[in-house]
Amino acid sequence: MVRHKRGRPSPENSPSKRRRRRSPLECRRRWVVSSKDSSNCTDKVLVVSYNILGVENASNHPDLYSNIPHSFLEWDRRKRLILEEINNYNASILCFQEVDHFNDLDDLFQNSGFKGVYKARTGEAQDGCAVFWKDKLFKLLHQEDIEFQRFGMRNNVAQLCVFEANHDKKESDACNLTTMTPSTGKRRFVVGNIHVLFNPNRGDIKLGQVRLLLDKAYKLSQEWGNIPVIIAGDLNSVPQSAIYKFLSSSKLDIQLHDRRNMSGQLEIQTNRVFRSQIGDDARETIEQEMILGSPWQHHTTPSSWELLIISGILRILFQLEFLKPCPLILLEDLEDSLVRNGEVTT
Repeated sequence: MVRHKRGRPSPENSPSKRRRRRSPLECRRRWVVSSKDSSNCTDKVLVVSYNILGVENASNHPDLYSNIPHSFLEWDRRKRLILEEINNYNASILCFQEVDHFNDLDDLFQNSGFKGVYKARTGEAQDGCAVFWKDKLFKLLHQEDIEFQRFGMRNNVAQLCVFEANHDKKESDACNLTTMTPSTGKRRFVVGNIHVLFNPNRGDIKLGQVRLLLDKAYKLSQEWGNIPVIIAGDLNSVPQSAIYKFLSSSKLDIQLHDRRNMSGQLEIQTNRVFRSQIGDDARETIEQEMILGSPWQHHTTPSSWELLIISGILRILFQLEFLKPCPLILLEDLEDSLVRNGEVTT
């Protein structure tokens, strides 16, 4: 028998040893669900966007995940949980960021009926962006990638894909697809997937990357007959930020914002000028052509397909005004043990 001095807790009962284990129910994510009824809509596109945390990033920055059991970060475990979660949503299209084991995901998701395309970052980083889609539902008609380094905006990348629905459904009164290509009657749309620069001090580069993606998405939409556009990704910005306002309002007065506060990641300190990443240096207001609707605005417009959106922390999806998000599902705050720096580690 081991004796312990009076008044001192035994090692088994010390505060450091008495950490209460969370039950599975406590670790479940809390969702905010829109009250809008979409039961009358026959055609739905469910888009899921996640920064899945690159394997190399997880191993190279253990200090960011010090409170997370090592087994939770193991790739073999995480990739299976990602697939399980996606299948639970019955998702149609997936937009992933920080993908550095694309072949693993491709092999895994093929068994669930997905096909995928990948674009690696330029430079030394090993991760990139990936888009997957249900092969039985959609056909990939066109794909193009954006290497922002070619425009002087770091090594981040983005993807643009044009999809066509494989199935032919009758139009419903509530959700008739108003954006069919006139010559073919096919239902087509553009999906953009982006991983914006993280650096909070370089809002000019962040804004430049977003603006370039929107410009190219708009041109692609016009080339294919003014088809809808869905923009997904990790913007490394918060919904109240200037970058979000630019996306939701189509314009931004850059003279009102410090570049270090563009994303909302840091408090403003001193003014810094914008550089050429946003385009014409002489302009005080920048604009983009598309009118985007935001999941955070909880509004609808006359429309075509219903768009069900699932998004994580700092992950924002936008769509053209004739796509309406309902019902909306957004991820609320996660337990600290599941998230570090906005990365979901399940």
